[in-house]
Amino acid sequence: MADSGDSQSFPPVTPGGSLIIAWQLRDKRVLLVGGGHVASGRLSHLLDADALVTLIAPKSGLHPLVLHRVFEDAYAKTRITYLDRTFGGEQDLDGADMVLTAIDDVELSRSICHMARARKIPVNVADVPPECDFYFGSMIRRGPLQVMVSTGGKGPKLANIIRRKMEDALPDNVGEAIERVGELRAELRKRAPGVGGRLGQKRMDWMTKVCETWSLGELGQLDEAAMEFLLDRGWDQKARVPSFEEVSNGLSRPPTKSPRLEFHPAERFVSRYLSPDFCVGVGLGLLVSLSLYMHRSR
Repeated sequence: MADSGDSQSFPPVTPGGSLIIAWQLRDKRVLLVGGGHVASGRLSHLLDADALVTLIAPKSGLHPLVLHRVFEDAYAKTRITYLDRTFGGEQDLDGADMVLTAIDDVELSRSICHMARARKIPVNVADVPPECDFYFGSMIRRGPLQVMVSTGGKGPKLANIIRRKMEDALPDNVGEAIERVGELRAELRKRAPGVGGRLGQKRMDWMTKVCETWSLGELGQLDEAAMEFLLDRGWDQKARVPSFEEVSNGLSRPPTKSPRLEFHPAERFVSRYLSPDFCVGVGLGLLVSLSLYMHRSR
């Protein structure tokens, strides 16, 4: 047997967690049973994910936000099929890719759960963790950045408290910075097309260096001219990474240094209580370490 080296250098397995993923629901059909307060939050998450929602709930019990989405919101009305009634039976699951229930009738919720699982449809029953194939965490949304805090159904309120502390620690322009990084990645792929292999790794390494060299404030100032300079004088020159000052000087611009980002004491909370490997996924597919990213931005 080959020597696997010092086993103490490997992180331990930590059972009991959930697989945190960014589930792509664009144009997938989701059945949502219920129209109250909890359902209003579920509906918002589904619409943010571009899902096609079939909503079953009597109109008399609809939450004000649900009423707005169903009858007034121009975009939401194109994504929602509303049925003004109670759940009608197993046939309501036909064509569904996901099932959510947010009703007070626990027995009916469990029945719907069993129907969904018999069809191998992922299901979530609000407030009944054993009947959930997945959980809704507390969400942060800043443009393409999405961060979810989950306690595995054990403490939703605690997840909300942790989420607020983390959100306070994020700079205001984090969404804009990620948008600019996504545009730079797209331009890089045009110059160096292809998937995988050495070229793919080289692209990834270069983008990583850019994110490590430039602060969030600086990344947020990237425009078309600055991206072209970075690619011409950086990627095309042995994949070096020009500094923010070099790009500003090369474009004959005053190096308008963005203010140093000041963070709420929540940063200390994040760095103390969350692993440095805690990662968040953003819509562009970029993975960043939240605590590390906050330190880089100084």
